[in-house]
Amino acid sequence: MPRLRLVALTALTLIAFAANSLLARAALVGGAIDAASFTLIRIASGALALRLLVAWRSRALRGPVGGCWAGGIWLATYAVAFSFAYLQLDAGLGTLLLFGAVQVTIIGYGIARGERPGLRDVLGALIAFGGLVVLVRPGLTAPPVLAAMLMALAGIAWGASSIIGRGDSTPILSTAGNFLRALPVVLLAALPTFTVAVLSPTGVALAVISGALTSGLGYVAWYSVLPSLNAARASVLQLTVPLIAAAGGVILLGEVITQRAVTAAVLILGGVALTLVRARAAQGAQ
Repeated sequence: MPRLRLVALTALTLIAFAANSLLARAALVGGAIDAASFTLIRIASGALALRLLVAWRSRALRGPVGGCWAGGIWLATYAVAFSFAYLQLDAGLGTLLLFGAVQVTIIGYGIARGERPGLRDVLGALIAFGGLVVLVRPGLTAPPVLAAMLMALAGIAWGASSIIGRGDSTPILSTAGNFLRALPVVLLAALPTFTVAVLSPTGVALAVISGALTSGLGYVAWYSVLPSLNAARASVLQLTVPLIAAAGGVILLGEVITQRAVTAAVLILGGVALTLVRARAAQGAQ
C-alpha cells in the first residue's frame, strides 16, 4: 500500500474508533436514545452496511457468511457493555478503560499460551495496572464502579474478538458474519427494555452513524491497513485512541479533563507502550 494512503487510512480508522465513544456519549448522555436501543441499532446498521459491502464486492446479495458464533457473542458483549457504561462515563475515561482492558486481555492471552514475559513486560503491566487503580479508586472524581466494570468487560470482549479474528484470511467477510450473529444476541438483551425505550431522530441517527460508519466501515478500513503494519506498531497506534477521544470530548462535548484522568492516562499508556517497545525491538532484531 502506498505510504500516503496507509497514513491517511490509519488516521481515519483511529479517528473512527474514537468517534464511537463520542457518538455514544452524545446520544446517551443527552437522553436522545436509551442504551439498549442504541446498541441494537448500532449492530443492525453495522451488519447491514457490511453485508452490502460484501455483496458489492462479490456482485451477489447471497453468499457465504463468515465469522463464527464465538466472535458474534463477544462482539455483542462488547457492544452492550460499551453502551451501558457510557451512561455514566466521559468519552475520554471510557476509551481509556476500554483500550487498557483490550491490551491487558491480549497480553494475558499471550502469557496463557506460553509466552514468557521479560522484566520490561512485567514492569509495563504493573505500571498500566497502577493507572487503572488510580482511575477507579474511591474519590470525588473517580468514575462509578459499575460503569468502570462494564467498560472493562467491553474491553475484554473486544480483545477476545480480536484474538479470534487474528490471522483471518477473509477479515471483511468474517466481520460481516460476526455482526450478523451478534444481532440476535443484542436483540435478546434489549427485549426487557422495549417498554421503556427512548427513540428520537437524533438518537437513531447517531446510532446508525456509529454502526454503519465508525464501527462497520471503520473495521474494514482497519483490516485494510493491518497487513502493512506489524503487530507492535498496530498496538502502539491504538493507544492514541483514548487521547483522540479525550480531546474530542473536551472540544465537542464540553467535558473536563481531571488531574486523575491525566495521571491515569500517563500510567496506562506509558505502561503498555513500555511493553510494546520491547516487542518492537525484538521484531527488529529478527
